[in-house]
Amino acid sequence: MTQPSVHPLQADALQQPRQAGERGRLRIVCPDGPGIVAAVSDFLFRQGANIVQSDQYTTHPEAGLFFMRVEFDLPNLDSRFSELQHRFAEIRQRFDMQAEFTQAAVKKRMVIFVSKELHCLQELMWLWQTGELHTDITAIVSNHRDAEALATAYNVPFFHTPVTPETKALVEQKQLEIVDAYADVIVLARYMQILSPRFVHHRPNQIINIHHSFLPAFIGRNPYQQAYQRGVKLIGATAHYVTEDLDEGPIIEQDVQRVDHRFDAADLKRIGRHIERVVLARAVKWHLEDRILVHDNKTIVFS
Repeated sequence: MTQPSVHPLQADALQQPRQAGERGRLRIVCPDGPGIVAAVSDFLFRQGANIVQSDQYTTHPEAGLFFMRVEFDLPNLDSRFSELQHRFAEIRQRFDMQAEFTQAAVKKRMVIFVSKELHCLQELMWLWQTGELHTDITAIVSNHRDAEALATAYNVPFFHTPVTPETKALVEQKQLEIVDAYADVIVLARYMQILSPRFVHHRPNQIINIHHSFLPAFIGRNPYQQAYQRGVKLIGATAHYVTEDLDEGPIIEQDVQRVDHRFDAADLKRIGRHIERVVLARAVKWHLEDRILVHDNKTIVFS
């Protein structure tokens, strides 16, 4: 009997326990050296926490940076959260750490920007509806009205912000006001406008874009046509954080599918849409679960 297919995010969910109100996370970046893991583990133990997952990475064991992500269960985490952060200050100072605690039960608010192509938006909305994305989608912003019906169907506020060269600065100001009111994370689900440096600097490492190509190849517009003209044998998609350098931000996730000379540009676009949906969904899920640490123009993803 043929087994039913499982969406990649559903497979992830099947391998992990459901998030509980007592689940906390800790992400750390600091100069590498002895005793870091022991100090963090001992601290959590003394607070009464149980570590359920721990991941570490070092760029160099003697002169590099150390990255760590810990998930733990702690009774009454919500009421003790501020106290936990305060008590950790001594370890933070001792190891010169950048450290961030988060609560798994607290959903990040997500605003999605989109233009005319809706396949990535539809994927995110469906995964949100089925509980695969632990978030609150609080608004959809678009320079076209194509997504308005979908937003209405999901009872999500829709903001139509048409852009022209003359109105771009004014529109971005309105969009920033929307972001400040509604968003912890911004997802560009095929939003075909270039964000200004001002917009990007307003939310560093909080804007996720899906590029319909396997970066760093075929940057900019019409990548599938570019790929067809080059006779590629692999077609792919890339999810990355947005920086002021077009399509050059830290890469979060990529995927590819093999193609050959029989595929025209329309075929590549059709195949690419599926890859885009999956790649963006993975990247968004990992961001929501605090699995990504950014270093220079790279990411460490504890997936």
